[in-house]
Amino acid sequence: MKYKICVSGAAETGYCPKNALGKAEETGREIIRQNGILVTGATSGIPYWAAIGAKEEGGTVIGLSPAASEIAHLKTYRLPIDFHDLIIYTGFEYAGRNLLLTRSSDGTIVICGRIGTLNEFTIAFEDKKPVGVLVGTGGTADMIKSIVKNSHRGPGKIVYDSDPKKLVSKLIKLINKEKSRK
Repeated sequence: MKYKICVSGAAETGYCPKNALGKAEETGREIIRQNGILVTGATSGIPYWAAIGAKEEGGTVIGLSPAASEIAHLKTYRLPIDFHDLIIYTGFEYAGRNLLLTRSSDGTIVICGRIGTLNEFTIAFEDKKPVGVLVGTGGTADMIKSIVKNSHRGPGKIVYDSDPKKLVSKLIKLINKEKSRK
């Protein structure tokens, strides 16, 4: 079985450092190279660049849309459909989509990010899912260590790295560790 790895990050990347898009693209490639399937929120920005990298590597990309149909996905939400092999139209808007997105994945990688990324992170954290944080990519990704420390809920199942290849490898090791406990 392949690993289902979600990439969570800012749909609007104007707040991310310039290197964040390239790191997202490389993360998408590494997910595929390391026997994974990329799962995204079928959105623009960081997840979109991860999808580009995954498709360039010949991989499979599954998107979960907040929209109820392809027409709503394109016209109401103005989200892309390219670089995905399959898009599931949840009809649950962003909050419901985020829950399905993290729960349907074996692990989540956080890159840059804003409030929606924080929401996806907290869902994964509360569900005790493995999380990888690509540090140095700005926004939510660079706040997570502080948020976790100041929340006094324990360290969670989180790995950190600034290198996409190393981060994906660490996350897969954590996923395998969690699977062996079940």
